[in-house]
Amino acid sequence: MVVAALGAAARGWPVFPIAVGDKAPPRGFTDWETRATRDPDRIRAWWRRAPYNVGIATGPAGLVVIDLDVPKPDQRPPREWDLPGIGDGADVFALLCQRAGIPIEWETLQVRTRRGGLHLYYTAPPGPRLPSTNGSLGWLIDTRAWGGYVVAPGSHVALPDGVGSYRVQHATMPAPLPPSLFKLLTPAPLPAKRPVHVPIANDRHSAYLRAALDRELAHLAAAQPGQRNRALFGAAAALGELIAGGALPEEPVKELLEQGGGDLGLARAEVARTINSGLRHGAHRPRRLATV
Repeated sequence: MVVAALGAAARGWPVFPIAVGDKAPPRGFTDWETRATRDPDRIRAWWRRAPYNVGIATGPAGLVVIDLDVPKPDQRPPREWDLPGIGDGADVFALLCQRAGIPIEWETLQVRTRRGGLHLYYTAPPGPRLPSTNGSLGWLIDTRAWGGYVVAPGSHVALPDGVGSYRVQHATMPAPLPPSLFKLLTPAPLPAKRPVHVPIANDRHSAYLRAALDRELAHLAAAQPGQRNRALFGAAAALGELIAGGALPEEPVKELLEQGGGDLGLARAEVARTINSGLRHGAHRPRRLATV
């Protein structure tokens, strides 16, 4: 796999190790977006340790990759995409572009993923950084730009939901991301912030609760690329324990978390899903503060 890693780096794409047989970096390998490199010596040093798979940090590589997935055997489309002719992410993407009057630029580097999905590689335009998204465009469509990565061709993944290799299907240079697609992928501007007041009873726990809020929001604000969604989930889960225990009100806390996720550049739909998931997780372990 070192050959694949060196080949991607030679194209100007910073790479980093992905765990053998997996799609995630090895345990303890954090800040992959800043540690990804094109340095051949560092790449060889990494791959001497293990036959890693290869990750491409799409933001630093100047890439936007549209990931068109295929459904799992028991997966059904949501109501808005349960339409004739819609069977996978490629069908959704084609319909999405048709509705928007956007021609699809298929003449670009294409990589077939291990479960039969498709990665379309485009070069990112200069100017504002596009964030990565998870499902916000449509069913089975993700995008990988800043804050995201793709598993490079040649990598082999063996996970419970599918086993297979990533392989180049159409070998050509990545085409520039068409302006029409850039517009489609540009996130809508966030509404202007307004101060959020979290009502906390003025008792002996008030200082503790304020500190808990400030601590989780500070951890979230400091999250590095590649760790931001996880940090948002962790903050929501920790505060969700206090919400479930009746110590904090849910709605203003959610609003603070939404603002924090938006400040990190996460897509609005992704932020909402992650917060709700974290709050549900925290609710399983309600934290009740002593009353005496």
